Amino acid sequence: MARLDISRLVKSFDRTTILHGIDLAIHDGEFMVFVGPSGCGKSTLLRTISGLEAATSGDIEIDGQNVNQVSAANRGCAMVFQSYALYPHMTVFDNMAFGLENMGLPRPEILSKVQAAAELLRLHELLQRKPTQLSGGQRQRVAIGRAIVRNPKVFLFDEPLSNLDAELRVSMRSELRELHGRLKATMIYVTHDQVEAMTMADRIVVLRAGKIEQVGAPLELYNRPANTFVAGFIGSPRMNFFPADILRTASQHAPGAQSVAAEALPAGLHTVGLRPEHVEISDHGALALQVSQVEQMGASSLLRGKLAGASSFEVLANGQTRVAAGDTVRIGLRQEALHFFNADGQRI
Repeated sequence: MARLDISRLVKSFDRTTILHGIDLAIHDGEFMVFVGPSGCGKSTLLRTISGLEAATSGDIEIDGQNVNQVSAANRGCAMVFQSYALYPHMTVFDNMAFGLENMGLPRPEILSKVQAAAELLRLHELLQRKPTQLSGGQRQRVAIGRAIVRNPKVFLFDEPLSNLDAELRVSMRSELRELHGRLKATMIYVTHDQVEAMTMADRIVVLRAGKIEQVGAPLELYNRPANTFVAGFIGSPRMNFFPADILRTASQHAPGAQSVAAEALPAGLHTVGLRPEHVEISDHGALALQVSQVEQMGASSLLRGKLAGASSFEVLANGQTRVAAGDTVRIGLRQEALHFFNADGQRI
């Protein structure tokens, strides 16, 4: 296990800057997830931590030691990639043992480390198979096992589940969390999937264009997003945004009808955010929604439509609904669930 401290980290390729002064502290034994859209710099940040990319400026410290000039092989990090990168001609055992053999460890120690990792990952019955004889999930476990046998200070995962099908991704998410609980290791995990981030992380780092937008526990980011970018990125379905004038108009024309009193609105309010699951369909609702599409999912129903003055709006209702495309329904807004943002998109 190890603590990781990053300060003023900049990474540029020629004249293009990818990371713009990253400051971040990752605690000993923490499961930290980097999340953000494609091109935000999350994989570059991971590769710079590992030493596969050299920092342009700034400092990276692992357990208090500056590793800027330390090679990737000597930083005490083990990386698991999106592609399994297994040697197809080698057995599972040989794939996991290969790095240890290159380090010159004695054979009994290699046997002990591989057997222990195989038991941990439920691979002990597969040690003599080759990668072509394994499922996608088993191959990914072998790649993780190859990292475990090195006993690294920090585990680095670069979108390791993106090649798996949806059902297997769900089970592997659970396995990785259980593995973290057993190893008590420091783990950094990169994904573009905010569901993975929400379900796996102790804390999440939300990145955009090479800068950190917010760091916090999953529910902290869900309940109190720092800005409209984080609010729209965290949560599925994504948060609704609409002009504050819609709320002010509703307060004037439907006082007391599940609206918000105008005097309760903060100064500088420009944009209002509300998650689809916090909208109520009600005959007494303050706003009218023109429904254009309904997705029936059995346990819930997703209604898509428009409010007057807003481009789009979604409602996630419990259970099944009789509302159909083309209908107009009244909706009420849960006042305690409203999010207020200024003209710069920052939380008020």
